[in-house]
Amino acid sequence: MRLRNVKGSREQIAANEYTIKDAEQIKGQWKDYFQDGKPIQLEIGMGKGKFLMRLAEKNPHIHYIGIEKYSSVLVRALEKMEETPLDNIHFIRMDAENIVNVFEKGEVDQIYLNFSDPWPKDRHAKRRLTSRQFLERYHNILKEEGRVIFKTDNRPLFDFSLEEVEEAGWTLEKCTFDLHHSEYLEGNIMTEYEEKFVAKGNPICMLQVFYKENK
Repeated sequence: MRLRNVKGSREQIAANEYTIKDAEQIKGQWKDYFQDGKPIQLEIGMGKGKFLMRLAEKNPHIHYIGIEKYSSVLVRALEKMEETPLDNIHFIRMDAENIVNVFEKGEVDQIYLNFSDPWPKDRHAKRRLTSRQFLERYHNILKEEGRVIFKTDNRPLFDFSLEEVEEAGWTLEKCTFDLHHSEYLEGNIMTEYEEKFVAKGNPICMLQVFYKENK
């Protein structure tokens, strides 16, 4: 899908108080940066930010950081934040491939992946956010047994993800091919995409995994 360029979006992002600048310089020092000891959770590919904002409202004791590489998308989230400010939500404009340059091992408690780009061509498999390459990146920043939670309406991507989880040595803690008719629905916060898909009757797949050292 081609994204419409938003004129001046990079300048808006650079000037906004909710975006973290020079994030690579904070690696290994996130506790000092926030100065309150609250755990840190990420959403990678957070889009317009509705899901993250709902999480932040419900959990003021957690810092949420949205990772988004497209300026034209991130600027929409910033506009929403101006309407409903939350002091426990922050944004970084970056490509998720570089996430290990921003966070040290153990600095992140949990990662959310919601309706990620499926990159359907086989030659692009490494770009999928649930590939073994990305799972290795997550392992390198998560705390011991920190969770990755993934939701999608794309069944081929979900099947691929299950295979990658096993190959990468992660533990599958939760799995469903139809979240909204499963035991895992309680406490679920829907994204904008999820609301649209559920309204159409499309099943939502969900998995939750963690990596345990020396299993």
